[in-house]
Amino acid sequence: MMPHQAPGSVAARARAILRVTSGNFLEQFDFFLFGFYATSIAAAFFPSSSEFASLMMTFAVFGAGFLMRPLGAIFLGAYIDEVGRRKGLIVTLAIMAAGTFLIVLVPGYASIGMFAPLLVLLGRLLQGFSAGAELGGVSVYLAEIATPGRKGFYTSWQSGSQQVAIVVAAALGFGLNRWFAAEAIRDWAWRLPFVVGCAIVPFIFLLRRKLEETEEFAARRTRPVLRDVLRTLLANWTVVVAGMLMVAMTTTAFYLITVYAPTFGKTVLKLSTADSLLVTLLVAVSNFIWLPIGGLLSDRFGRKPLLVAMTVLTILTSYPVLSMLAAAPSFGLMLAVLLWLSFLYGLYNGAMIPALTEIMPVEVRVAGFSLAYSLATALFGGFTPAISTALIHATGDKGAPGYWMSFAALCALVATLFLYRRSAARLRAA
Repeated sequence: MMPHQAPGSVAARARAILRVTSGNFLEQFDFFLFGFYATSIAAAFFPSSSEFASLMMTFAVFGAGFLMRPLGAIFLGAYIDEVGRRKGLIVTLAIMAAGTFLIVLVPGYASIGMFAPLLVLLGRLLQGFSAGAELGGVSVYLAEIATPGRKGFYTSWQSGSQQVAIVVAAALGFGLNRWFAAEAIRDWAWRLPFVVGCAIVPFIFLLRRKLEETEEFAARRTRPVLRDVLRTLLANWTVVVAGMLMVAMTTTAFYLITVYAPTFGKTVLKLSTADSLLVTLLVAVSNFIWLPIGGLLSDRFGRKPLLVAMTVLTILTSYPVLSMLAAAPSFGLMLAVLLWLSFLYGLYNGAMIPALTEIMPVEVRVAGFSLAYSLATALFGGFTPAISTALIHATGDKGAPGYWMSFAALCALVATLFLYRRSAARLRAA
């Protein structure tokens, strides 16, 4: 059994961050690949006489995985709150790996008919169930090992690991585009990056096995069982719902500027595949830079000022900048617009993650965080590609995804003001 102690030295804490965020890397790596190769996946598993209908079916399956996240948040989150962060995160990794292997190995519709899309759907559901508790488990672990006054900086690496995954996935896609013809990529080569994801699974398992339990969890005398977790979550339903709305901006922005961006660049703006991938890669690098800065700023000046400022800026600028891009699409303008949205996302998320760990009841911290995050991802982020595609199709306005992002930011602003007003009232009452 691993010792119940939090890592002490800087090097030990850096190793702990690497071990705990490795599963996050795998999750986002696979999710991004599914979004980027949506057109190839649509042709392989969801053939249709209409390109729009085929793409919508693919994005619907992509979004279906997010509908499993709330279930994963409740059941796996409760499991992690009961048995510990280390054991629970190894289980989530195993389920996620099973879903990834399934998607890689499924033959196309032409070979096995309806079994192909059904098995792909099953793989996505397994990934979604696992991811429901993965983000919460990782974020809470990082919050619990953080040194005093540095919680924002530590928790920012949860999202930071996702940006590394985007960079690696985009780089692989860029390489594939150089090495293979478009027909080969559409027919079979799109599977190769997924194979890379499967190949690194054993390495990630080795990292997770060496993870140490946090001191804060080990010191608890009582551990809630599932019934206790459900009762506590129900008693704090307003916190969970408000937390979900806080996450709405994070998850919508992230999936818009990373997962949906390559498809937006290729099919809507008619830019080249290489340009769309390069923009996405650079946006991920930008996210990686701004996330820890957002965490540090929230440690220094407080979570609320940063959360309010970024949501207001997002409400005011999302549609105008995307509309400007749609009117004159180019590589340079797409890069500039998405880098601006990356700045808003990075600073907001850097403050939002630690804020969410702080507002949840301690005894159900993983389950509460995971449920709020999963509901937001299911209702907002996961369906962002599908909603963006549908909005453009229905309105004819290529900048229409900006309306969706502004709406998510408005939800986040209202939730932020509500939660911090509620916290101030409770402090006054105490």
